Amino acid sequence: MNKMSKIVIALILISIINAQYIFGVSYLYEKKNSYSKLESSISTVATPSFTFESYSQVLMEPSTGKILYANNEKEKMLPASVTKVMTILLIMEQIDSGILDYTDTVTCSKKASEMGGSQIWFEEGEQITIDEALKAICVVSANDVCVAMSELIGGSEENFVMAMNAKARELGMENTHFANCHGIDEEGHYTCALDIAIMARELITKHPNIFNYTSIWMDSLRGGKSQLTNTNKLIRFYDGATGLKTGFTSNALYNLVATATRKDTTFISVVMKAPSTDVRLAETKTLLDYGFASYETKKICSSNTILEEIEINKNIETKLQSRLEKDIYSLVEKGKNIDIEQSINYNENLNAPIKEGDVIGNIEIKDKNTSEVIDKVNIVSNNTVERSRITSYIKYVFNKFLLKV
Repeated sequence: MNKMSKIVIALILISIINAQYIFGVSYLYEKKNSYSKLESSISTVATPSFTFESYSQVLMEPSTGKILYANNEKEKMLPASVTKVMTILLIMEQIDSGILDYTDTVTCSKKASEMGGSQIWFEEGEQITIDEALKAICVVSANDVCVAMSELIGGSEENFVMAMNAKARELGMENTHFANCHGIDEEGHYTCALDIAIMARELITKHPNIFNYTSIWMDSLRGGKSQLTNTNKLIRFYDGATGLKTGFTSNALYNLVATATRKDTTFISVVMKAPSTDVRLAETKTLLDYGFASYETKKICSSNTILEEIEINKNIETKLQSRLEKDIYSLVEKGKNIDIEQSINYNENLNAPIKEGDVIGNIEIKDKNTSEVIDKVNIVSNNTVERSRITSYIKYVFNKFLLKV
């Protein structure tokens, strides 16, 4: 090949490069479609049969959101102090977003000091830290502290309750409406066992630091002058208990949303309208015992693992690393094994620049035998890939096609 021919070929290749650079058309390589599979264990068993004295019950596995048992789960009920799960959730959102700090203080208002029911006898003008406020709410269900925190966050309890209801709608809690932040019976204040499990799941999966408070059995406030003992007796007497919230009024009767973890498996149990605290505890244990005896949770895909490296448009130098946005878990029935398959799908026309954390596709996990979708999770970029300069394309073409290097 003479010199003039090489120049002509180079000009043609540069034109191709220019099209790739401007329009992102993959002339220089073909983007691959990826499909792979893995095997794990999961199954669904027949709904167990229980004889309960409480009115409604739910057992949920939180990492998958799978409901293992439900009875009257959508019936609107009086939640009593189980209401405080939503109050705590909004407090934790403020903390984890950096708006509040555990060392910040909350001041008791006149309204807060006049609350009845469960309380720490918070005095008007008295201040405690957010850390202490969470102890008071989680351990002894302090209504007065709930009101003070609602005023701190919302400006008024009324504004805070609006935020509670907005969060309930966001989470898909279809049979819930809050009228206050503490749970004292009031017209228009109701929820259901399923919705309680939903908000409990949001709290413990998004804000796991809450277990530092809900798992306390005994503590104190005001330099030891105020002693606290958890209203949830499971914390002391049930293996693996970590929370979460009790509730009682004369109309609501005895409610409990409980959480427990053994090894890597966690369950959420909800019992509503039990006739006594003993029944509430016994039936909660029955649900949790069933969960731990029948199932375990296994991580089947990790967000820390690089799925693969892919070539994208408008970059000739760096491959895009893909990973999962979050871990994927499988709820496994003990003693049962089935095949699981995964399909990886990338967005069409992936063009640089792409920043680390950008969504670039999704992965779908299915039960191979039933085609049931177990989970669908976003795939994100693990690295930042900038748009290549025209000089990088020219260098690539000369090296690959002319210099053969």
